[in-house]
Amino acid sequence: MTRLIIGALAGMLALVLVLGATLLWARAELHRPLELAQPAVVEIPPGTPLARVAADLESRGMLRHPALLSWYGRLSGEAARIKAGEYVLEPGLSAAEALAKFVAGDVRLYSFTIVEGWTAAQAAGALREHPAIVDTLGAYDPAALLAALEASEAHPEGLLFPETYFFPKGSEDVTILRRAYALMGDRLQTAWQSRRDDIPLDSPYEALILASIIEKETARGDERRRIAGVFTRRLQRGMRLQTDPTVIYGMGDDYDGDIRRRDLRTDTPYNTYTRAGLPPTPIALPGRASLEAAVNPAPGEALFFVATGEPDGSHYFSATRQEHEAAVERYLDKLRERRR
Repeated sequence: MTRLIIGALAGMLALVLVLGATLLWARAELHRPLELAQPAVVEIPPGTPLARVAADLESRGMLRHPALLSWYGRLSGEAARIKAGEYVLEPGLSAAEALAKFVAGDVRLYSFTIVEGWTAAQAAGALREHPAIVDTLGAYDPAALLAALEASEAHPEGLLFPETYFFPKGSEDVTILRRAYALMGDRLQTAWQSRRDDIPLDSPYEALILASIIEKETARGDERRRIAGVFTRRLQRGMRLQTDPTVIYGMGDDYDGDIRRRDLRTDTPYNTYTRAGLPPTPIALPGRASLEAAVNPAPGEALFFVATGEPDGSHYFSATRQEHEAAVERYLDKLRERRR
């Protein structure tokens, strides 16, 4: 009897030792780095079971024991919680860590940048061509874009904030555009709340219009507030803005890269040479610096500015028409020299 008990105990001990060794092996395998020499992309379609994911990892030479990962997922309850998406597995990542990524939904993120100075049409067109985006809106249609944004404005120009947006593969274009619309609303309100008391603007939307003109007039950060100051003083004095970017916007597809005298004389709602005040809508997508410049223009006396013709994109600012005309002649002389 004693021998039977001893034998049973010995058997149980052996079983415990085997079980312990198996658990240690399983733990070691689960935390062993996957066979990866470089980052690998794994895509998990909706409804894919963990066993199939593990088998895919094995077929690609990343995982040696797919059944172990599958059983671990079942026992831990994580197998039922993996999320669809595209994942990047980095060298050094273990099977257990990969499963944790799948459960957390730590998917690969793509980026899309709306560039300062783009039009809404350019932004929507570039987004439509992004390989990771699902196109739901099709060709650019201002009315359709406004409806998708659930916007109260009558025109989509200027309503999308220039920024880099990150998103998982398969995101819809509308999702990104709504984020850009919401962010512009936030940035515009923030700028409007910090506005100078004496600016001749009656609403945040008017500030957005002016900011879009500033955005198209210069890419130099040190000039935005000075240009805003010129436009502010012209509005205060009842002078026409006479800014070429608004004329170009009003020309639409007729603009061929050159602006001529007849273009300046051809009336459109956006021709600030023929019409007083601001144009009816923004003409581009302004960034934060232009928004802030529009509501906090630099003080000064300048009422005119023209490009210097220098490679740095700078402008010459003038307080009188005579001084301005002389600056224009200098600019034209530089252009003539370059054409020789």
